[in-house]
Amino acid sequence: MSKRVIISGGGTGGHIYPAIAIANALKKIEPGIDILFVGALGKMEMEKVPRAGYEIIGLPIIGIKREISIDNLAFPFKLTNSLWKARSVIKDFRPDVAVGVGGFASGPLLMIASLLGIPTLIQEQNSYAGITNKLLAKRASKICVAYPGMEAFFPKEKIRLYGNPVRSDIVDVTSKRKEALDYFGFQDSKKTLFVMGGSLGAKSINESLNAGIANLVEAGYQVLWQTGKGFISTAQATISGLKSDRAKAFDFIYEMDLAYAAADVVVSRAGALSVSELCLAIKPSILVPFPFASEDHQTKNAMNLVQQDAAVFIKDSNAAEELIPAAMNLLEDQKRQDILKLNIQKLAKPTAAYDIAAEVLKLIK
Repeated sequence: MSKRVIISGGGTGGHIYPAIAIANALKKIEPGIDILFVGALGKMEMEKVPRAGYEIIGLPIIGIKREISIDNLAFPFKLTNSLWKARSVIKDFRPDVAVGVGGFASGPLLMIASLLGIPTLIQEQNSYAGITNKLLAKRASKICVAYPGMEAFFPKEKIRLYGNPVRSDIVDVTSKRKEALDYFGFQDSKKTLFVMGGSLGAKSINESLNAGIANLVEAGYQVLWQTGKGFISTAQATISGLKSDRAKAFDFIYEMDLAYAAADVVVSRAGALSVSELCLAIKPSILVPFPFASEDHQTKNAMNLVQQDAAVFIKDSNAAEELIPAAMNLLEDQKRQDILKLNIQKLAKPTAAYDIAAEVLKLIK
């Protein structure tokens, strides 16, 4: 009988793509393994996971809003329904082990799995543990983390430090540079800035680039811009006004390996997945952490790199004044780029997905 693994969580690309990377690694190690994803209805995992070739079931779970909101009144009912649905899914699928990657759906699913005696593994991407994972930690069998010092949140004996699992095509993007430049219609003779704000976009980054992209293009640089769905029409209108083929905007880029390969410098939020990908892709980076992330964990992620001279840091509230000048300075300064590349490469964990997959398989009785 084939081994059966259930993987839960999502909400953002920072939770979804590590989950998919773990699933892909499990398939490589155990080709006959059965994997089922459990996500939150209406969240992006319900689209991204099937696109990656896996079945997913949605729970009606929602998060609690920090501000006073009528939506919070529905939370107890949604949670109760999600716990019952999670129990039904587990009874039907009969997993040997359950994996949680953070996000709304991992809470109900892992709680029920642990109560039913199923071994559970948590994968915490950030340097500051999320609320869901902290609550689940006492019942978890193993906890895989990306940063040192996580015994501040989790029982030390359960922790395994492996880094964040990322898609395998991010490794060795240097060899894809010509393919990438051809794909995006860029020239090898000009430096390329890749700007991304995470899977949902980033307001301060988008607005700063929208105001300064003309300066970048006039200075001879190429700009690849992932905007998120909410800003794409504004970005395309601005680019249309430039009348230049040196700037391209997309609401979402699936070919992230090519985006990294084309880039000389990257501007990014400091979500755990983005930081891990930048380490593997070995890219000089300017990080603009999202200041309202829970416990300000993006700033903590960014500072882990900055303290090792592996990235440039810009505060979100200063992006309008500082981002474009910082990007142009870094694009111009090859020596600084080389220092950042040397230091960020030291932080890469290319085997994370396989290390975590191996821990998952060890938990199967």
